[in-house]
Amino acid sequence: MIIRKSKREIDIMAKANSIVAETHAFLSEQISPGMSTYDLDRLAEEFIKEKGGNPSFKGYRGYPASVCLSINDEVVHGIPARTRILEDGMILSVDIGVYYKGFHGDAARTFAVGKISQDAKSLIEVTRTALDFGIENAIIGNRLTDISNAVQSHVEKSGYSVVRDYVGHGIGTDMHEDPQIPNFGPAGRGPRLKEGMTLAIEPMVNIGDYKVKTKDDGWTVITEDGTLSAHWEDSIAITKEGPRILSRI
Repeated sequence: MIIRKSKREIDIMAKANSIVAETHAFLSEQISPGMSTYDLDRLAEEFIKEKGGNPSFKGYRGYPASVCLSINDEVVHGIPARTRILEDGMILSVDIGVYYKGFHGDAARTFAVGKISQDAKSLIEVTRTALDFGIENAIIGNRLTDISNAVQSHVEKSGYSVVRDYVGHGIGTDMHEDPQIPNFGPAGRGPRLKEGMTLAIEPMVNIGDYKVKTKDDGWTVITEDGTLSAHWEDSIAITKEGPRILSRI
């Protein structure tokens, strides 16, 4: 069941997501060669709590950390560790969730670590732009897969592939609510988009093939062919004025 939110509820979600956005901005200034993902995770948790929120991911279905930090060919759900040291030329996908006054915020960004290749830069930019195209289609009267098709069309036109095994989702009092939002598929299918729907749209894009697999830790998802992957996500609300992006400062 898709749960539509009132303006008051969306305003609370906007605050949860503002903490997410501020945490991304804070971490972006800390990311550098030589830093461990464990230290980034610790800094993120402290920052979120200072802002009045709690990390949504910590303990969620047993997840052991506060944020997901995925390096290079890791698509999503990378677990921070003291032994995972950032190096010049890596890319780092940072997925952050915040729980605030009964509601969740959720957004992901992919950052450069030091100086990265042109291929990596292009991948990050295409993924970010695909998210924007998806959001542009999140308007009243459209169907759910109009979002999906907009993402896939831009990604594949750019020569990359969209991950099929993981999708976006509704968000609210639960981190993952209905509907699921694929990043692929034909337009014009699925439920009509209505005022008050709150969605987390999140393209995951690979330089190579779209196929992925999960590492032995049971969490970290990587590309099967070892190519780079990028991840961008925003939480939005569908309003009469168009999509309201909740997770950008």
